[in-house]
Amino acid sequence: MNDKWKRYKPLILSLLIIIVDQITKALIVKTISEGSIGWRSKKDLLWIVHVRNNAVAFSLGENAPVALKYVLFVALPLVVMAGVCYVVGSKKYDKEFSTLERWCLAGILGGGCGNLIDRLFRSLRVVDFISVKFYGLFGLERFPTWNVADSAVVVSVILLLLSFIIKEIKGSKKNG
Repeated sequence: MNDKWKRYKPLILSLLIIIVDQITKALIVKTISEGSIGWRSKKDLLWIVHVRNNAVAFSLGENAPVALKYVLFVALPLVVMAGVCYVVGSKKYDKEFSTLERWCLAGILGGGCGNLIDRLFRSLRVVDFISVKFYGLFGLERFPTWNVADSAVVVSVILLLLSFIIKEIKGSKKNG
């Protein structure tokens, strides 16, 4: 397997995340009316709902002017995702990022693209549908509703940070 293919292979993960994210969102939009609960688990732990988020995580920026939303929620993410895509595929960063870190970046890219597609084609509104009971932790009865793209970003960021921490610990042990 040549080096170029090895560098671009993580982008398959990005594509899979985008596909699964968009299919699940399309199913939610088609089967559950906006603002309602389509399914609840017996003990109310999990709800499948249809809500739209016109901001970013935890509804930050919800009341921002539309022009600012296009800059912060569309243009800026496009620039960031282009940068991530460049890092994942560039030979220049082979020594800086491990294979795991490239896969994590690809997970972030896939999730970011999934939500960006919503912002571009659903009037700046991202479809969220997974609601989990939070049992009053941090004053929240339910955790903010999320989707496949959100979970891909969160899991990828956590793994990326753990990888950086482990790399730092190994480096400082090596240097004494």
